[in-house]
Amino acid sequence: MRNIKTFLNIVTLFMCLGPVIAQTDTEVHLFDIVYQDDTFGLTNGLNISNNAGYDNQPSFYNDNRVLFSSNRDGQTDIAFYNVRDNELEYLTNTKGGSEYSPLKIPDSKDVSAIRLDKDGTQLLYSYKITSGKSKVLLPGQKVGYHLWYRPDILVTTVLVDDRMDLVVSNLKDNTNYTFQKNVGRSLHKIPNSNLVSYVSKETGSNLIKSLNPISGATNPIIDMGGIEDYCWLLNGTIIAASGKNLIQYNPKTDTNWNLVKTFSDKNINNISRVAVNNLSTKLALVAEVSPEIIVQKQLDAYNARDLETFLNTYSKTIKLFNYPTELQSEGKEQLRSGYAEFFENTPDLHCEIKNRIVIGNKVIDEEYITANGQNFGAVAIYEVENGKIAKVTFIR
Repeated sequence: MRNIKTFLNIVTLFMCLGPVIAQTDTEVHLFDIVYQDDTFGLTNGLNISNNAGYDNQPSFYNDNRVLFSSNRDGQTDIAFYNVRDNELEYLTNTKGGSEYSPLKIPDSKDVSAIRLDKDGTQLLYSYKITSGKSKVLLPGQKVGYHLWYRPDILVTTVLVDDRMDLVVSNLKDNTNYTFQKNVGRSLHKIPNSNLVSYVSKETGSNLIKSLNPISGATNPIIDMGGIEDYCWLLNGTIIAASGKNLIQYNPKTDTNWNLVKTFSDKNINNISRVAVNNLSTKLALVAEVSPEIIVQKQLDAYNARDLETFLNTYSKTIKLFNYPTELQSEGKEQLRSGYAEFFENTPDLHCEIKNRIVIGNKVIDEEYITANGQNFGAVAIYEVENGKIAKVTFIR
């Protein structure tokens, strides 16, 4: 195994404050965990969401069912994946709101999740597993992420201004105590202990710390550099994700992070959330789809003159260039105004790909275009960042 201290120091990933984020095309993948000496391996990989749009924030309801947030009909609902039967069903269908970060409530069959309503209200709810009926759990608390410590005690990150604060809430006496300001989104129970772990951002880096939610005692565990997401195996090993890599660190045996897995699958990119079941025999992760898929979706919408689907493949700050550096357009609204008229007035519009090269996050297309009875060739270089096309350079 290679030590990757240098790798950690140079990694920088965008940190989002709770569910109020720009959603990218992501999928949830499930693997079996196999153990090999002092490390682990993954087998039987499967895309369990297999859905256009945002699928994210997996957790294990039990060893046979995976919860996650899934985009459906313009909103994000709580989905259940049944491992044994390879079936997907939905728990919620909340008109006017979307659910994020679903978790099983301890000593209950029900589920908790953060709901973001269209009016901007963001609260933590419980949902009946039989009916989907919901109830607010923490009134007035704008929860970003949450963890059940006990059936009556929640550890949460609460959005305050431009940061998240670590708050422990007691549901019996309705108290909320802030333990630290400026924390990350990853909250986990530490196996075989009465502690939880969280990410401290006080120093500008991401430091995993332990917390006793009752006494308030904290201790540092390991610095993650710019990495945000991690989870714990039952044997006390931490798994973290960055790019196409999984890394591990065991506080009892390791002095630093070690690289254990680099995915060759082109559809696993920019891994974010990771989760394991109670027995540490299955791992779920979230990954962005291949840049090629995003560019192809853009092309299909272009040929269909479907403006909204076309625009949805681009970032808000999209820049179009004529080769090499002549700025043609900047921002999605400029893109909209230019292509709306073009699509409307070009009924024979069609683009055929003659050749395509994919290099990392770049997709290079040799195109043959028909427009208003004219045919011409061009080359487009697409650059995909965070699941959206961020830059296009045209060569004509």
